[in-house]
Amino acid sequence: MTRTLIVEADGGSRGNPGPAGYGAVVLDPESGEALAEAAEFIGTATNNVAEYKGLVAGLRAAHAIAPQARIRVRMDSKLVVEQMSGRWKIKHPDMKPLAAEAGSVFPSGQVTYEWIPRARNKHADRLANEAMDAGKAGRQWEPGHSTAALATAAAPARSAAARAADEAVATAEDSAAGAPAVGWGSPDLGPPATFVLLRHGETPLTPEKRFSGSGGTDPALSAAGRRQAEATAAALAARGTIQAVVSSPLRRCRETAGAVAERLGLEVRIEEGLRETDFGAWEGLTFAEVRERHPEDLDAWLGSAKAAPTGGGESFATVARRVAVARDKLLARYAGRTVLVVTHVTPVKTLVRLALGAPPESLFRMELSAASLSVVAYYADGNASLRLLNDTSHLR
Repeated sequence: MTRTLIVEADGGSRGNPGPAGYGAVVLDPESGEALAEAAEFIGTATNNVAEYKGLVAGLRAAHAIAPQARIRVRMDSKLVVEQMSGRWKIKHPDMKPLAAEAGSVFPSGQVTYEWIPRARNKHADRLANEAMDAGKAGRQWEPGHSTAALATAAAPARSAAARAADEAVATAEDSAAGAPAVGWGSPDLGPPATFVLLRHGETPLTPEKRFSGSGGTDPALSAAGRRQAEATAAALAARGTIQAVVSSPLRRCRETAGAVAERLGLEVRIEEGLRETDFGAWEGLTFAEVRERHPEDLDAWLGSAKAAPTGGGESFATVARRVAVARDKLLARYAGRTVLVVTHVTPVKTLVRLALGAPPESLFRMELSAASLSVVAYYADGNASLRLLNDTSHLR
């Protein structure tokens, strides 16, 4: 019987382009044991270059173990998976030689490619980050210093049934002999976790369009905001679908969530990761005032998700990492349930952006009114679906 090996690979760049590294691991599909690891700091490069180099390293490590093996590559890079599967063209000149190199390690018929969510690619991701950390310290990654395998092993092991399902998928892929998928059919993944995202009601700062984050005065709802919260509570009670309520720790969200929870007979759970961006020295100022006082910092902030507001505020990249961690915690806690998530403009937009796979600049292209509702459904296979954005019909 032909042996099967799993290759998981990842790469990253802290700057895109910036200091970059890759990681790859070869796994036994039955036991989940790591048979080989590879990682390297590659200097300044883009995310995509690092991902491709991780793929090449993983394939070469698998080839050293079993040249005749059937290889199942799993990556969270949609670009690499689709390009190596032949469904997307490779246009970038930096990608073409790397893709050719990856394709030369094994005969094409021995390798299949599968996209997996980032949460399922943690081992390779940890290796890539270890490589980048080593590069930052002026050295290369060393296997003896790696904790990626231990950290990944600490996560719950996949069940035998899950592994068997993976093998069934691989068998079906072999039987299909590379035929393109037809239609929109997919396996029954069960009910998704559904986040009903509610931006808090108005505060005195909202109509004046002032920066109001987690580093300011923590204002309460205004009279208009309290009316909005009550109207939202009535509408959600009429729908009858909310099973839990989670809120940012800031007062305006707790008050909004409290109004809904009281109507629904539920408790409010606080999630620190849902707080608004810390806008630093911009707190309480209008956009025009920030433009007048801190023009260069504002331009940098508008031009890059990694730029922070004046005075030690948070960049959108920092907020995105925090919100993603909060999202994953809530998904684990409320799998298959419908949850009201009461939070702020930036966290709502960030959750929508991540669900769509949209770039950071999309944050500036969404309208999000006070007390508006947006809905994102998260499925067991890691995919997400935006179902609603900025609905204010319950306020009319």
